[in-house]
Amino acid sequence: MNDLIKKQLTDAQATMDKAIIHCEAELTKIRAGKASAGMLDGIMVDYYGNPTPLTQVGSINTPDARTLIIQPWEKALLTPIERAIMEANIGINPQNDGTIIRLVVPPLTEERRKDLVKKVKEEAERGRITIRNIRKDANEKIKKLKGESVSDDEIKTGEGEVQKITDAYILKVDKHAEAKEKDIMTV
Repeated sequence: MNDLIKKQLTDAQATMDKAIIHCEAELTKIRAGKASAGMLDGIMVDYYGNPTPLTQVGSINTPDARTLIIQPWEKALLTPIERAIMEANIGINPQNDGTIIRLVVPPLTEERRKDLVKKVKEEAERGRITIRNIRKDANEKIKKLKGESVSDDEIKTGEGEVQKITDAYILKVDKHAEAKEKDIMTV
């Protein structure tokens, strides 16, 4: 196979790896009834006028399967952390006892589980669309190589390889989504 095509395949694969990592991160944010520090990823706290990730203003612990405890580095941050959690609208009300913030994750109802499964399916579809777009870009780049001493047969072979890579990555997205769905539906 031509080196130019190999480079396009390597680039496509690297981009698809990033898409998988992003998809995994998005799926982690969807809570499955168990407390995990990942639920708080993306929550920004007003730290003296600067939006700062929650993980950088305090420690987050999970003493049991349904509780998260946030211990801020400074006592003055209790109220801003509490406000940031409420504004993030993650469906959990923070309890401030003056030294720590406790988040009790409520058990999921059947209806809420079904809503979360819908979210998982939407996120998985976004991941599949991203991977298909990467495939399209890679195929376009391979077609553009026609003028650079690459034969039509090599281009067809390259496109076939891109499709094989795409299928493998879409399967990875499906497996992650399936695992998350199973996690959510487990009572």
